[in-house]
Amino acid sequence: MGYAARALTALTIALTLCAFAVRGAQAAKMETLEIVTRTGVHVFSVEIATSEQERETGLMYRKQLPEGQGMLFDFRPEQQVSMWMKNTYIPLDMIFIRADGRILRIAENTEPMSTRIISSGGPVTGVLEVIGGTAKKLGIAAGDRVGHPLFKGR
Repeated sequence: MGYAARALTALTIALTLCAFAVRGAQAAKMETLEIVTRTGVHVFSVEIATSEQERETGLMYRKQLPEGQGMLFDFRPEQQVSMWMKNTYIPLDMIFIRADGRILRIAENTEPMSTRIISSGGPVTGVLEVIGGTAKKLGIAAGDRVGHPLFKGR
């Protein structure tokens, strides 16, 4: 095989892997999630990340995330969770949710492309990622209740 053929084969493989990475970045299942705050009930349409690959990829490679949408990571059973922003191009709010549906903590406006570890700060069952600034804009805070079948408090 000549140099040009090897280069073309390598390019084809690289493009195929990129296509799989981008396709894998979209979780298949969409559901409704509600957050009850002192300012009212806020409804989100969320992708559900349940498989190991979906949780590992998350919102990586996305160039945008519309308001009112997000990704809910299923980490059952309840456990300490660590996240990062590697290969994530947009700032996110990470909302860490306990098994009873109460928000434990919020990491606001996380830094795009960062490999800094973001900890849940305690055991959680789920993590909701939404566009950065959403928590502040909607008055979402630790202690607020999340309504979704993933959580026992629903």
